[in-house]
Amino acid sequence: MSETTPLRIVFMGTPEFAVPTLEALLSWPGCRVVAVVTAADKPAGRGRQLSESAVKQAAVAHGVPVLQPTNLKAPDFQDELRGYAADLQVVVAFRMLPEAVWNMPPRGSINVHASLLPQYRGAAPINWALIHGERETGVTSFFLQHEIDTGNLIFQDVVPIADEDDFGTLYGKLKVAGAALALRTVQAIAAGTAPSIPQVASAELRSAPKIQKETGRLDFAQPAAALVNLVRGLSPIPTAFATLPDGRTLKVFRAQAVADKAADHAAGQWLTDSRTYLRVQTAEGQLDLLDVQLEGKKRMPVGEFLRGFNTAALNQPG
Repeated sequence: MSETTPLRIVFMGTPEFAVPTLEALLSWPGCRVVAVVTAADKPAGRGRQLSESAVKQAAVAHGVPVLQPTNLKAPDFQDELRGYAADLQVVVAFRMLPEAVWNMPPRGSINVHASLLPQYRGAAPINWALIHGERETGVTSFFLQHEIDTGNLIFQDVVPIADEDDFGTLYGKLKVAGAALALRTVQAIAAGTAPSIPQVASAELRSAPKIQKETGRLDFAQPAAALVNLVRGLSPIPTAFATLPDGRTLKVFRAQAVADKAADHAAGQWLTDSRTYLRVQTAEGQLDLLDVQLEGKKRMPVGEFLRGFNTAALNQPG
């Protein structure tokens, strides 16, 4: 490929996390995004109208052809993809690709993952880094191969995790870092200078499986500090939650750990002054709920929540 010939790229991604990377590639004259592959439109909202992915919306705005296959193994899709004659495929927050797809371009396919691989391989690396109380995470570019998130490393950038970070804020930091890393990676591949370093797995690897609903249930037999991290890792979505004594579900968006004020509270006991605080005794310390949402109601600070809530339902002394 001559220096004047842009690298032909097919971009694959779906959520808003992938949009900054697509925008970065579109802005660099050294490559040309010839097509975008994204998820099919899905019904959403009360009217169940079809909703386009964030990546599709960005691609359409830039006039880039969009492919929305329901089956990545379908011969018709693979023939259409092959017709774009991509030199490289760039994948961000998309589904697992069959070998016939990721091995199609002569320069292969690269992925940008929101962790410092080999740590936190899997679908939810941002959530799990927070849930485990990590102080830093990052983004990694690597070449795709058979096993998910195990391909040879290209580049990594570290991103510190602040005490106040939750899933929403860390997601925002990492999508920007990921876009910069992806562009640097593509530039290195175009120049023929990209490294390809096998991952070295240690015995202390942490995985990042898909978040299930029960992942968010607050278990007050755990220390308060661990529950704070769970809240951070799931806020603002899909959100940690607790079951009130009356059976209703209370979502928790923000919380802090406080020291025990008495030794006779059992884990799981609800504590409140009915005006300014709502806490739950845990195995170690108390979980002070700061920002909550009762089922069927709106999200609100705990003081506002308590003004409209009958604390007698907690059946606990203040």
